[in-house]
Amino acid sequence: MLEKFRATATQIGQIIVGKPLQIRQSLTCLLAGGHLLIEDAPGVGKTTMAHAIAVSMGLPFRRIQFTSDLLPSDVIGVSVYERNSGQFIFHPGPIFTEVLLADEINRASPKTQSALLEAMEESQVSTDGLSRPLPQPFFVIATQNPLHQVGTFPLPESQLDRFLMCISLGYPDRAAERSLLAGEARRDMMKSLDATARPADLLAAQAEAKKVYVSAALLDYVQALIAHTRASGKYAEGLSPRGGLALLAAARAWAWLDGREHVIPEDVQNIMPCVAGHRLHATSRESGRALHGKELVSQLIGAVPVP
Repeated sequence: MLEKFRATATQIGQIIVGKPLQIRQSLTCLLAGGHLLIEDAPGVGKTTMAHAIAVSMGLPFRRIQFTSDLLPSDVIGVSVYERNSGQFIFHPGPIFTEVLLADEINRASPKTQSALLEAMEESQVSTDGLSRPLPQPFFVIATQNPLHQVGTFPLPESQLDRFLMCISLGYPDRAAERSLLAGEARRDMMKSLDATARPADLLAAQAEAKKVYVSAALLDYVQALIAHTRASGKYAEGLSPRGGLALLAAARAWAWLDGREHVIPEDVQNIMPCVAGHRLHATSRESGRALHGKELVSQLIGAVPVP
């Protein structure tokens, strides 16, 4: 099973060149059963990466281009009255898929953004007084542009907390960019991709990752990290219980990808910037500037000793 995921990472790496860490982070999020937010400037490969993950995992894939005039019914679906039957018939929206790419999610209004909340938390949507389950596995990959760009709406805290991980691709290094410039167009390469795993493989791998052992000492370390965010006074709000569970689930998945059956403190430290960076905000500025989430996480890891 592990070999299939390593083959998946290798194949995605042929499309997204020079980003092995971000590819592993994305697969970790998928294995942990969470949702992924990719935040970066336009044109660095956010959408391409989401598509490559879906194709490589053999998962049905739908894309929604979020815009300011997108309505919640455009995401969830709508009931239409049919004269012949005399009934309202529900027509499912694009959210009824296994991998949903919410492209440029912060260009939509908060009302439309909130349409994803129930789906991301409970894998179902409620319409017309009925709860409609979503296919399993269900995985949201959302991309967003930096907030300083024109036409963006910041995601509400409640929705940010639904994303298990938030990553940034960044610009490619010189060698990777040379490969992109001199090689075949990535969109053409995407057409020749084959699935390296099946949905059943993903469900089995997720079940295996949940069984990775976490010792009492490791739980003490995780609780110490969480407690520091709540008691130190450096953070506007501490990590929520959901954030703590996300941290543990991602650490288990990271260890599983290493081929280990137990979690070590380095697993927690490796994934914490992606899990906690978008959840933590500073109460004050240092040197006249606001600290970013990953800087706060770096300070947090340095402040809490490993037991």
